[in-house]
Amino acid sequence: MENTYSFTGATGALLGEYLRALRELIRLIEPLDPATLTVVVDPDTSDEDCRSIQTVLAHVVRSGFCYAMDIRKKQGEEWEFPARVFRNNAAEFVADLERMFRFTEQVFRDYPDLPLENFAPAEKMLVSWGQMYDVEQLMEHAIVHILRHRRQIERFLLKIKGN
Repeated sequence: MENTYSFTGATGALLGEYLRALRELIRLIEPLDPATLTVVVDPDTSDEDCRSIQTVLAHVVRSGFCYAMDIRKKQGEEWEFPARVFRNNAAEFVADLERMFRFTEQVFRDYPDLPLENFAPAEKMLVSWGQMYDVEQLMEHAIVHILRHRRQIERFLLKIKGN
């Protein structure tokens, strides 16, 4: 993934921080072997997205695509949200994360005048979990989503290593 300095202002900052968060996640998962990716670390959770590093990453990738699709839908486009894809090796997840970033970046290329802030509730997006967001808020959520799940994976790795 290249630096995205062709974007300036708030859009550039949002995409830059999104990319930074993704790079941190990628550095964490790149060295993982298939056994580490797929081991069930939390068998007791009721959240199917949080049982293993594999399920967490499938959730992160799908969510990232969905955030960009939510923005596109608000612009009148028709999209069907993708299914989770469970990869068996880190390289495939890295490729998915890179595709996810490029897909998100393309939204801002396709809509260069996209307003980031909207104060009118009718101009906000209703997302699948019931919150209302403008573009800036959704992108900020996307960044923190990566950070939260990176932290979760770090904790899973400690548990796997017996710490």
